[in-house]
Amino acid sequence: MIRALDVSPAGHWPLSERRDVVRLGFEDRYRRRRTYKAAGGLEFLLDLADVRLLSDGDGLKLEDGGYVAVEALPEQLMEVDADSPGDFARLAWHLGNRHLAIQVGPGWIRLREDHVIADLLRRLGGRVRMIAAPFTPEAGAYGAVGDGHGYKQAHPHSHE
Repeated sequence: MIRALDVSPAGHWPLSERRDVVRLGFEDRYRRRRTYKAAGGLEFLLDLADVRLLSDGDGLKLEDGGYVAVEALPEQLMEVDADSPGDFARLAWHLGNRHLAIQVGPGWIRLREDHVIADLLRRLGGRVRMIAAPFTPEAGAYGAVGDGHGYKQAHPHSHE
């Protein structure tokens, strides 16, 4: 089976060498080693040295030449904002204190749907909207990506 051994960030690989596209949600984009079947039928083994989050637009470099483009699929998410920078900071603090995976953008925080957390955010003055969008959470202080139920610390086992 053909292997993808490296990842080129979005905008840093030749689109003319695209052989196929793989469409993935967040869980399937946080990997080191896994077999995938791309939209056009190409089957390949992602075989990276370390676990990493594949981002929308990245190119997976195939060992026999060419790339498979990564497309991040939309997921059900909560998008949160607040009336003031202070309120926004307080919401961010509470989410960080719970080690939740979050994506931060201009004036908003996105996280996975969770009715308990949504209620907490509303009680703290946040506005919560349900949206469908690709989810690319922040890497943690140690380079790990939160899993929404705690956090994934740097550790010796693989995420295959």
